[in-house]
Amino acid sequence: MSNPVRSPSLAQCCAAATGLLSGLVRPRPVDERFLRSITDAGLPTPSRTVRVTALDQAPRSVPTAMVVEGTFQPRRITNSLTTFVVRHPDATFLVDPSVCLDAEHRAIAQLPSALRRVVRPPAETLATITALGLEPDLPAPDFALPTHAHWDHVCGLLDLPGLPIHLHRPEHEWISAGPVAPVGGVRDSLLDRPMVEFELDGPPVLTFTRSRDLFGDGSIVLVDLAGHTPGSIGILAHTERGWILLAGDAAWHELQVEKIRQKSAFPGNFVDENRDEAFKTLHRLHLARTFATVIPTHDHDATRQLNRTTAVR
Repeated sequence: MSNPVRSPSLAQCCAAATGLLSGLVRPRPVDERFLRSITDAGLPTPSRTVRVTALDQAPRSVPTAMVVEGTFQPRRITNSLTTFVVRHPDATFLVDPSVCLDAEHRAIAQLPSALRRVVRPPAETLATITALGLEPDLPAPDFALPTHAHWDHVCGLLDLPGLPIHLHRPEHEWISAGPVAPVGGVRDSLLDRPMVEFELDGPPVLTFTRSRDLFGDGSIVLVDLAGHTPGSIGILAHTERGWILLAGDAAWHELQVEKIRQKSAFPGNFVDENRDEAFKTLHRLHLARTFATVIPTHDHDATRQLNRTTAVR
């Protein structure tokens, strides 16, 4: 355990508990004025399509109200840790390589005790490296592209030494700054490997203000989903069946996008770096869902549907 992380204070824990209770009866209301102000810049014009596969790593059932603020129906939803494999004609890459072997000691042990029980995956969860081994038809990845640098989106890299990583520059600066990592962050996965930093220096796309065309052909476009972490991104992918948006943890479940409901205060207060900005991003996702299928990384049902609906050309 080489990189201990910052633990929340007692005041933060109390605020999260209070916020959880108040959010159950009075969830944060939709900002109708902000919603009306959002401009749709339209979709890219892609020349190629890609295939996106969600690795089977193990789901678990969780109370809906612990994920989607003020929501009780359905009573429970299915959560999972998910690694995506994106196959572009020029490269294959991993989005959110989620779980390493012996994650309990190599990653979860570095988290604050208040979060360990909440985020600990089921014992039967497959590590990313194991799940990749069960898919012999998948090409070996050329690089990894996390939506953000929280432990459950980069931990799987510990079993893939030397695999290059592409990381949004503000995200790298955020996870690397200071003597200890931010809450939820584990730095070990980023050490001793080639890193390509990038900026979102392209034009607005859909409802998002900044973008980056990863291959220059409009098939994979990175968009700004800041809030959960300062450099959180989404991966907008053009598949044969249409556009999908891998949204990372900008939302934990599709219900948040549909209803514009923020994460419940516990554990949302600990893991959303900027709750106000994260809530604005939910508004943008809500409008974008008309044109692209939004896939939150932890929404098991959404990721299972993904494997049935995407293909490559």
